[in-house]
Amino acid sequence: MSNHFDVVIIGAGAAGLMCAAEAGKRGRKTLVIDNAKKPGRKILISGGGRCNFTNYDVSANNFVCQNPHFVKSALSQYTNWDFISLISKYEIEFEERDHGQLFCLSANAEDKNPAKNIVNMLLKECDFSHVSQWYRCDIQDIKKTENGFSFHSISSSKEHTGEITCESLVVATGGLSMPKLGATPFGYQLAEQFGLSVVPTSAGLVPFTLHKEEKEAFSELSGIAVPAEITAQDGTLFKEALLFTHRGLSGPSVLQISSFWRAGQTVSINLVPNDDVLALLTHSREKHPNQSLKNTLAKVLPKRVIEVFIDRKLLTDKPLKQFNPKEIQAVVDQLEQWQVLPNGTEGYRTAEVTLGGVDTKHLSSKTMQCNDIQGLYFIGEVMDVSGWLGGYNFQWAWSSGFVAGQWV
Repeated sequence: MSNHFDVVIIGAGAAGLMCAAEAGKRGRKTLVIDNAKKPGRKILISGGGRCNFTNYDVSANNFVCQNPHFVKSALSQYTNWDFISLISKYEIEFEERDHGQLFCLSANAEDKNPAKNIVNMLLKECDFSHVSQWYRCDIQDIKKTENGFSFHSISSSKEHTGEITCESLVVATGGLSMPKLGATPFGYQLAEQFGLSVVPTSAGLVPFTLHKEEKEAFSELSGIAVPAEITAQDGTLFKEALLFTHRGLSGPSVLQISSFWRAGQTVSINLVPNDDVLALLTHSREKHPNQSLKNTLAKVLPKRVIEVFIDRKLLTDKPLKQFNPKEIQAVVDQLEQWQVLPNGTEGYRTAEVTLGGVDTKHLSSKTMQCNDIQGLYFIGEVMDVSGWLGGYNFQWAWSSGFVAGQWV
């Protein structure tokens, strides 16, 4: 059995569904095909089921890509405000959190997964456009033909088994993060099959693990969060909360910096970004010379954190009067420039995004089409475009999917 479509989109995630809806609006006979049981799985679990779908402040600076200019065209063609307008049309309630992050709001106390409203909205947009959707399908033997592409679909359903041909083929297969959702390297392998290079991939927006000795020492702080300022070796800096875990370090600041960290590098952590520790110690030494360092620092840090630093001999606890100016400065430097050498990260299992992917040098920034292969498009996370924490990866899905949908 052979089926012909104008457009086939491999992947029923955020980018794939967005592209399908737009292609369908143009009257293109469109098929979304996926090996999953249902669409939008990553949308449904993101943000604890509340989906951080975009941000009030979006620019090219919020993305990691070997070509930092690549994202500009798509982001200008379909902006964060365009998506906000779309969800407002569907009367989906949302709230703003720190740093302009936008999350879905529950309509009532029983609604534990408001992210489903985003998926339902995308599916309705596809329904209006008469887009076909096939699930639990394996795709094999993709070939370039004179008129487009052909491949075989294998499914338990006879209706969805057989040869499929199409004029335009859109790859929206995502990255390797969260393998429990079915993530595979399919998109990268397909790119390489057609001669496109793939920027080496790694886990991004992911917690750090620590070496055994440090892991054991700091694991007792698991669950404690503190404000922090973290700097990578390339100078990239984020100021957000840091969370101690039983494996190492997490929290928004750590997730952000992980996308700029490379194995073997240290990160510098300021544990007191909102306090003048030098002034605190100098003043306290004059007014309360017999007060211990631990009790003094407890004014700006949880005492348990200070105790672990003392146990690790990163700090020495003694009365303030016994510190000379050089030693006081050393305490300040330790807290403001704590050097941490991560053992690694928790990997794709907990990563929110995949760094690297299909090299954008092969793609048109205006259409997402391959420069040398007519009708082949790549959108979303499968590309070498990764956003910061804060709704930017979803915005890239909406923008790249919309843009491709205007051309396929």
